[in-house]
Amino acid sequence: MIDRGRYNVLGVMIDAVDYEGAVERIARAAKDRRAYAVSALAVHGVMTGALERTHRHRLNRFDLIVPDGQPVRWALNRLHRTKLTQRVYGPNLMLETCRRATQDGLPIFLFGGTDELLGALTDALLEKFPGLMIAGTLASRFQQVTEADMDALAATIKASGAALTFVGLGCPRQEVWTFEMQRRLPMPMLAVGAAFAFHAGLLPQAPAWMQDRGLEWLYRLAQEPRRLWRRYLLLNPLYVSLVALQYLHIHQFDMAEDDAPREPVCYG
Repeated sequence: MIDRGRYNVLGVMIDAVDYEGAVERIARAAKDRRAYAVSALAVHGVMTGALERTHRHRLNRFDLIVPDGQPVRWALNRLHRTKLTQRVYGPNLMLETCRRATQDGLPIFLFGGTDELLGALTDALLEKFPGLMIAGTLASRFQQVTEADMDALAATIKASGAALTFVGLGCPRQEVWTFEMQRRLPMPMLAVGAAFAFHAGLLPQAPAWMQDRGLEWLYRLAQEPRRLWRRYLLLNPLYVSLVALQYLHIHQFDMAEDDAPREPVCYG
């Protein structure tokens, strides 16, 4: 098990962990009934924090942020010599957490996406983990919600008996949701993005050889060019440039240079 601490990548604190280390921390929090905010960040996710001070504040209040993308793992190794040999891919982290939840008898809740997606995802997870307890599911309303809405949703999730919640709203909305729910839900919340669509069979995953070489972005760009071209063609080169500046000590990305949200803003 690897759990080597947290490190600054462009001002966002990333944990140098492997799957075993991450799942162990999540399972422990679930058993203790503790709020525990988790996200798996690739380049886009890190850049949402690097470029926006308020969102950086949110991310740095998470309990666990794993290096989802190979370029994020590479940055940890280059900047901080963490010697990580594998990334912690969000979709795989979801499966490993479900495996542990099945073994430990921890019911899960699925929040986000559409009813169709959640139905397919539920079937896929139960087929893979027959003993998994799915306490409930709830589709997203795809709109900004009020504090009262958040309180009601938290009450629904708690009443289900769930011990942990998976959140699939897409980055950065799922991280905003998880941040706001930290004071409402006494359980781990895992923001896993496209994992819902991948495991439901509604979105194809990149071949393993592309994932291993950090080319998953290219595969996804080919799948959804109109939606993703700005994300990848603009943010990827900027990410590389900023990591180089940090590595060369030309610019220090101060974690304290962030702004707490003035008002709660959340999507559900």
